[in-house]
Amino acid sequence: MATNPVSLMASPRRGHYDAIIVGARCAGAATAMLLARAGLKVLAIDRKPYGSDTLSTHALMRPAVLQLWRWGLLEPLLKAGTPLVETTTFHYGEEEITIPLAGSLDLPGLIAPRRTVLDRILVDAARKAGAEVLHEVAVGNLFADTRGRVRGIEIRAAGRASLRVSADIVVGADGVGSLVAKCVDAQPLRRGAVSAAHIYGYAPVEPGAGYHWYFRDGIAGSFIPTNDGLACIVASVPTGLFDQRFRLGHARARMDVLEALSPALAEQAAQAPKDARLQAFRGVPGYIRQAYGPGWALVGDAGFFRDPITSHGISDALRDAETLARAILDGSEAAFAVWQQQRDMIANQVLDTTDAVAAFDWTLDELGERHRRFSAVLKAEVQALAGQPMPVSRAPFPASRTAHRAPANQDEPPASAASNLNRNRTGARP
Repeated sequence: MATNPVSLMASPRRGHYDAIIVGARCAGAATAMLLARAGLKVLAIDRKPYGSDTLSTHALMRPAVLQLWRWGLLEPLLKAGTPLVETTTFHYGEEEITIPLAGSLDLPGLIAPRRTVLDRILVDAARKAGAEVLHEVAVGNLFADTRGRVRGIEIRAAGRASLRVSADIVVGADGVGSLVAKCVDAQPLRRGAVSAAHIYGYAPVEPGAGYHWYFRDGIAGSFIPTNDGLACIVASVPTGLFDQRFRLGHARARMDVLEALSPALAEQAAQAPKDARLQAFRGVPGYIRQAYGPGWALVGDAGFFRDPITSHGISDALRDAETLARAILDGSEAAFAVWQQQRDMIANQVLDTTDAVAAFDWTLDELGERHRRFSAVLKAEVQALAGQPMPVSRAPFPASRTAHRAPANQDEPPASAASNLNRNRTGARP
């Protein structure tokens, strides 16, 4: 598994950690924060710079806002200038349905923070809790012991020898193209049937705007107020249509879709600066991957991906970060089995309802019913989250996690006894 080495900007302070997390955006930073708050020694590593942007729909649904409130991070996000969204409007052709979002202490409304804001606040909270977070550092490989159990990561840097860092568990929070998932040969449990393409751009927006979701036969669009006085405006089409119409230029084709959805939406998008950059995601079918194995686990898009059209990716990442943290702190095989079972139960519902929208095989009347089914999934998710305790460590600490702690005299297996997973992928079942 060849990787391009990058300059090593910083080195880990320890040779061994309770948990190493590969990826430090929503899923990874949240997992690092929760484990560190419970007293674990945690290292999180990300290839990208601290506070960098990434492609995102931004819109958080009720479960994600509830999670951030529970963790004490909703107020910092609002203070960072993230607008509070108090209405959401569905446009089904010419019909408009506006839903006011009744506010409460834990759920005052919805928010859609830029990832430069959300990811940074999560990383800051992880560091404040005691986690070590390194940016612009690349993981080149995982290594395992002779029994195939993952024991840590290998950092490769240009002009320097590889550095091995061991851990009781390695968590892959490194997205759709997860290196961790590839190294351990995490098996797909389910594949989605459809994919949609999305073209993202930003334009100025007046204060107080709400979410707007637009639908006409075969196309969709989104208007999502975010930070810096901007709205993220998205044109969404089936991947097949994207391949046919967008090859000669994203800008003109995107404006054609927005104009067909709503002249007012297209006019809003036209207010963007002429040199504003568009970003396109061609789409991939959703999937649910095996969630854990000996010495490893997956969280966020690394383990479960669904099309962005329902804006539920960050909600999934934050929810699964908390439930995974609870399993790691318990440390037993039973706890991990329960975690995957719970993850799969909600993931299957989210994938079902998301694919039902992303298929673009609906009439507008049918689409309303599909959205109502998705809303029922969100309500059940909020109720389940509200009843969950925060992750806490058991005492005495080391004994509680024997399922993931290396033998006391072997925090890092000798090189002769360990195997690189690009030569000997574990893929072992729980």
